[in-house]
Amino acid sequence: MNAAGPIYHMQFNFSNMDAFFHVHVPMATDIPKRLGKYDVIEPIGKGSMGIVYRGYDPYIDRPVAIKVAIADFLKDKQTGERYKKMFFNEAHTAGKLQHPNILHIFDAGVEGDTCYIVMELIEGADTVKTHTQANNLLPLPKVAEIIFKCAKALDYAHSQEVVHRDIKPSNLLLTPDKDVKVADFSIAHVNRADADLALATGFVGSPRYMSPEQIQEDTVNNQADLFSLGIVMYEMLTGRHPFGGDSFSALVYQIVNEEHTPLWEVRQDLPEELERIIARSLQKDLRHRYQTGLEMAADLSRLFSHLEATQPISPQVEFEEVRPLEFFAGLPDPELKELLRAVVWEEHPQGHDIITEGEMGDWFYVLVHGTVAVKKGGTVVGSLNAGECFGEMGYLNKTRRSATITASSPVGVLKINAMLMEQLSRDTQLHFHQEFLKTVIKRLSITTAKLVSGS
Repeated sequence: MNAAGPIYHMQFNFSNMDAFFHVHVPMATDIPKRLGKYDVIEPIGKGSMGIVYRGYDPYIDRPVAIKVAIADFLKDKQTGERYKKMFFNEAHTAGKLQHPNILHIFDAGVEGDTCYIVMELIEGADTVKTHTQANNLLPLPKVAEIIFKCAKALDYAHSQEVVHRDIKPSNLLLTPDKDVKVADFSIAHVNRADADLALATGFVGSPRYMSPEQIQEDTVNNQADLFSLGIVMYEMLTGRHPFGGDSFSALVYQIVNEEHTPLWEVRQDLPEELERIIARSLQKDLRHRYQTGLEMAADLSRLFSHLEATQPISPQVEFEEVRPLEFFAGLPDPELKELLRAVVWEEHPQGHDIITEGEMGDWFYVLVHGTVAVKKGGTVVGSLNAGECFGEMGYLNKTRRSATITASSPVGVLKINAMLMEQLSRDTQLHFHQEFLKTVIKRLSITTAKLVSGS
């Protein structure tokens, strides 16, 4: 970092390191007080593609962030048009995305010689970069939650054919309560046959977080974003880059050719499964890397649910306990084993609340052994035994729990949610949902019968 101020990279569609030139970006003072319908209030930050101002939309009565293109870059005879295209690329790509963990783009326009993009304003925003320093790391569950949300957001973007191509800590905004927003789609690419390919090739991105295929200027798909997210996660866990490198050339060589430094060499208190998640996200061979953000999110969800369990259980013992349950009678052995690899097994001691009335949740539970009490308003209204299930409504439509479920004895449960189920084969999903619907219908029939008999 230069003492005169931060240095920003401008990435263009060139095939050598001249694509990265350093520019000191001063805060502009000649921006008009109004751009289109928006009031411009004050500068609040700088980015690689422009200066960000606090603004106000008087028609909707809401504060906004307004990113303004840097005038000197626009005027450059050689690169001005390319810069302008890249600047508005963010509006073209991110503007079509509507996801709670992607920064919303509201509008874009040109006012005289000024190009601008209007975005969601995050008051008191920080970035993940703050928490990649060894002396300022977040707790492990919070890191998992942030990366989980990023993986889900990227999976959604990829489903819309948008590849970000510049996932790095400074492009992941954090709200004051540590919710995360993926931002800066300025070099994103839309993978469509009719898309403009002018931004699709060349050495683009931030070298510290590039995938091997980006560095080598090969074809880039959604898996490049997952590689970059893996690097971010590693830094959030250790405060160090997974590939090290004392120079730029050493760094890119290691990313392309060498394995990352194992987590255990840096932190001995992290679970082995976390190393496997990191290792899979940083695979150089695309066949072995995560195929989708959903896969990565599912592994994170499963890992940290397992960490909450009180006792691990072997796959064979798990299968032998579950096989006799009526709920799984319709699943052949191979499909049941596939299902058990995707779900989460938990053990709970007597008196422990497995779910709490009023909390949000999308997990569905099958009771494998033991009994639980069903409470409403603190009053016991029923009980469930091995083979029965609870939490169906949360599974179908994430909603607040209508009852508290408390272990009446030591219990073992299987936790299932829709995201994990999406990882299974079509036949397994079909047979599972057939059994699930039978259970829901049976539960509704019992409830209806009780209502009729009591009327």
